[in-house]
Amino acid sequence: MIGERPEKYKAFIFIGAPGCGKGTQGAILGSIPRFYHFSMGDAFRSMDTRTPIGQEFVAYSRRGDLVPDELTVRYFRTQVDARADLHMFKPDIDVLLLDGIPRSVEQAKLLEEHIEVLQLFHLSCPNREELITRIRKRALKEGRMDDASEEVIQRRIRTYEDETKGLLDHYADRRADINANQVPIKVTNDILTEILRHPEWQIFAGEG
Repeated sequence: MIGERPEKYKAFIFIGAPGCGKGTQGAILGSIPRFYHFSMGDAFRSMDTRTPIGQEFVAYSRRGDLVPDELTVRYFRTQVDARADLHMFKPDIDVLLLDGIPRSVEQAKLLEEHIEVLQLFHLSCPNREELITRIRKRALKEGRMDDASEEVIQRRIRTYEDETKGLLDHYADRRADINANQVPIKVTNDILTEILRHPEWQIFAGEG
């Protein structure tokens, strides 16, 4: 039925190191009909800490504790459901493009209750110097001087590598490696080529 909320949302996942262009690709592809870009980072930054779930996050933060994966995934679901209720995201015709979630294998397992992952796109940028240059340029452009330091950048890259190695293995059966060292339009082309030949996408889009 049109407009009916499914038990699970169909999704493509973007994973890549800081500076690889996940946000850029999400914005480009999210402007195309039938795709809805959801950035977990943006959702966290816009969190209303006055809500019950926002207060849960505040409580963990005040204690200096890590936020449980269960709470992160629950917040994700409330945010996506809210967008569906507002008809910003139309799950009967739109596929989610997820950026920033899952961040761990545990989150991926919890997400299986809420999303059907069609494919994971690993935006690979093995040239670490290129990554560092991109991150530094972005930090300076946005006026985040602390984030432009070599030490901070190297730490962010190491954290990413530690967090996501298991995810790449977890989704090995539906993983596509994309060369993120290319200019953005070529990266977009490579992603769309993979999507268009995905059998489940063809069925969902009425092309199969």
